[in-house]
Amino acid sequence: MSKRVKDAAGFYQLGTESIRLTTDECRLRFDRGTLLLEGKPELPSAVHDYFYYDPRVDAYRAPAHCYSQVISSLRGSLSRNQAPRYGRLDLVSALPLEPYPHQREALACWQAAQGRGVVVLPTGAGKTLVGVLALCWARRDGLVLVPTLDLMHQWYALLRLAFPKQEIGLIGGGYHEVLPLAIATYDSASRHMDRLGNRYGVLLFDEAHHLPSEFYRCIAEFSLAPYRLGLTATPERSDGRHEDLVELVGPTVYRRKPEELAGTVLAPFTIRPVYVELSPEERTAYSRALEERNQFLQANRISLGSLTGWNRFVMLSARSSEGRRAMLAHRQARRIAHATPAKLRVLSTLLAAHPGDKTVIFSEDNATAYEISQRFLIPCLTHQTPVKERQFILESFKDGTYKALATSNVLNEGVDVPDASVAVILSGSASQREFIQRLGRILRRGAGKQAVLYEVVARETREEQVSERRRGQLPSAEQVQRTLSLFARDDPPEEG
Repeated sequence: MSKRVKDAAGFYQLGTESIRLTTDECRLRFDRGTLLLEGKPELPSAVHDYFYYDPRVDAYRAPAHCYSQVISSLRGSLSRNQAPRYGRLDLVSALPLEPYPHQREALACWQAAQGRGVVVLPTGAGKTLVGVLALCWARRDGLVLVPTLDLMHQWYALLRLAFPKQEIGLIGGGYHEVLPLAIATYDSASRHMDRLGNRYGVLLFDEAHHLPSEFYRCIAEFSLAPYRLGLTATPERSDGRHEDLVELVGPTVYRRKPEELAGTVLAPFTIRPVYVELSPEERTAYSRALEERNQFLQANRISLGSLTGWNRFVMLSARSSEGRRAMLAHRQARRIAHATPAKLRVLSTLLAAHPGDKTVIFSEDNATAYEISQRFLIPCLTHQTPVKERQFILESFKDGTYKALATSNVLNEGVDVPDASVAVILSGSASQREFIQRLGRILRRGAGKQAVLYEVVARETREEQVSERRRGQLPSAEQVQRTLSLFARDDPPEEG
């Protein structure tokens, strides 16, 4: 969009288009991720907290995401509302799927919140169907946001099945198709939202925990979409920014944990920790590495119990030779605990105990995943795996040609993993989100299926402490207070 130039009172130039406002005309329009209120000498008191005076254009400006809050107060005094450029989009799903009760409840809770909020459901519990139903209910041009190209492909296939007569646009991965119903990666949307922010009335954020990051939050901030739905299995972020989802998308309106759906929507499951001992040589090296790291931490009064402490450690480690040695020692201690040969011996036993079960083996780093692949002669998926090879491996795993997969972090999210019943976590981060995501990969329901997750942990290491704490703090579900009676109205409320 061209930069606006104020030439004279009430006269503006936009490229080659000139627009003259009369003295009694009041107009609201979208301008590069903001709202501009032009031609109004004084603001209504109800919108004072949203608008500020911009002397560059002699108008009042507000963040675009405040559109729903301000339009009701401005509607009576506006001569023209030119801010929204989205239209009505009537969608009827052709999917031959009857929603589960929890999916209907999730949709009802989102509707009761005026079409704004976050739905938290475990992986495999059908979050995408909730999204499809939300698009049908809102009846506005819609944009689905996804963090990866894999998820873009999966959503594209799903929406084509759900709405076979509707053309689906793609924004990202070499495409820029701004259609009434489109899918965009977070990366692409964040670059174009200052121009697309008024084109869509519904924003659907898949894996919504990515949104509050410094780079992606502008997607929500630059949009005036009145209807917003966030979908995630794990909203919590280590930096605490998940609290920003309330402003960017809306509050958490519905939440269920895996235990509540096990045996009905999800497969019943168990979590079994398996402990291994470090060898005497490994124990000595581990203790020596921790001692060197801790001396540096104590000297600089750094605690690794918080993200702030970790960031300070990273910063100071780059400023001196002592700091670099301390960081190397920290990584060596992690490597010893995560990659002890005792874990591979346990893995051999676990694979022998589940010879006919589809098994996914998780590690934190590519080197361990490749070592597992070579030692046990099973395929390996990492971020370095070419797209066609990845698809071939997943299809072979689905049809039973392969019974096991080794992977680093590539299957945590964004890839539709075929039905597996056994997961083995050899190493990972301390993140609760990662643990739940990996658990979710084996929870798809199947006839007679009993899922089991093995977490292989090195004793007397920080890994053991983190494992016990994480398993004891799996997120609890909010009590479902609203039921299907919330479907009181067939149409979404009008904006404002």
